[in-house]
Amino acid sequence: MRLTVVPMLALLALAACGERGDAPASTDTPTSDARPSAPVVLTAADLRRVCRAGLANIHGQALDAIQIDGVEGKVINASWRAPVDGGRRRAQCRTENDRLTWKQVDSPTPEQNRWMNQSGDPVTRFVLDGEKITINTTLPDGTNTTDDYTVAAEQEAR
Repeated sequence: MRLTVVPMLALLALAACGERGDAPASTDTPTSDARPSAPVVLTAADLRRVCRAGLANIHGQALDAIQIDGVEGKVINASWRAPVDGGRRRAQCRTENDRLTWKQVDSPTPEQNRWMNQSGDPVTRFVLDGEKITINTTLPDGTNTTDDYTVAAEQEAR
């Protein structure tokens, strides 16, 4: 009898260590100091704002230099003054969740007119928090840069 009691007590002690099976699962969302995540679907105005900040960051331009030329569905057409010859550089921009991708337009080399989302390309992510847009770029070597831009919604209404 003594040999049976010891294993039973051990089993009861181990069972008490686990979670109760009849306790309801927690539905609370944990709070976090992490930055807010990007919306899955941006409004057209937010898409213009994010692409403007992203292209300014990627191409080393001032925010005011990037001009939004139009919208084709979920793709933004943008341009800016070329720093070397004074012509216009053109690009397209789109987002997928919190990732921003772009492609050069009108390059004389057709291979350069491709979406920059292949392995070996920098990865650009964004966080939209009110008027503040944070652009985070990770280069293929793992180097990471983060820059903040303020793009008011009324700026894009022009």
